Amino acid sequence: MEQTTAGTFRVLASTRGDDEWLLLDVESGDPTYVPATGYEGALAETAADLEAGNRVDAELAWSDGQARFAALTITAPTRFYFIRTTETLFEAAKRCWNDAVEEGSGMNSRVTYGTDSEPNGIVYTFAEQPGQRDLFEEFRDGVKPLEPLLVRAAGGREAYDTDDGPEPPFETFVLSHPDHPFVTVYIVLDPDGFLAETVRDTYLDGDGSAHDDEDDVGGLADRL
Repeated sequence: MEQTTAGTFRVLASTRGDDEWLLLDVESGDPTYVPATGYEGALAETAADLEAGNRVDAELAWSDGQARFAALTITAPTRFYFIRTTETLFEAAKRCWNDAVEEGSGMNSRVTYGTDSEPNGIVYTFAEQPGQRDLFEEFRDGVKPLEPLLVRAAGGREAYDTDDGPEPPFETFVLSHPDHPFVTVYIVLDPDGFLAETVRDTYLDGDGSAHDDEDDVGGLADRL
């Protein structure tokens, strides 16, 4: 007999196959795998719009231990990007890490600001642990959830679905660089803003160029 459960989840790409999503319960972090396709009507359209990082309310139908979407609503179209890069890492990340080293800490965070002196992002650095754990993979696979960082960026769990803090969606970049002994998580508060566009261009388009024109004061190299 088919049973149903409901909850709020963070969507990640499954590492088991391309035609599957990994759902992480936002409260417990418990994982559930669901097929990405095979739905009909409006449900199929919503499922086709899913991207890694989206926060969703979903009803799951269970049959023989396998879950499928029975109902689905995207509540925050935050996107996650997991990038192993050899491009120059932006200065705010390196300064954040240097502060952690000086304090003898394995992690640190700092707020970044735009040209209007308003916060435009939060950068975190986490020490890698060579030979024991691949922290980048743990973020990508959901073993180490990003949810607490997103909740904090929104002003706390109670503020997440209100106007009390920065309003999701956010653009979230997880970066690993072979020349740096840490993983960077950069939560950009405005996914449609210039900062998010610049980070995407720098680390996703493959040209490797930071915006270093002195007249382009909103660029990644100048502001971060």
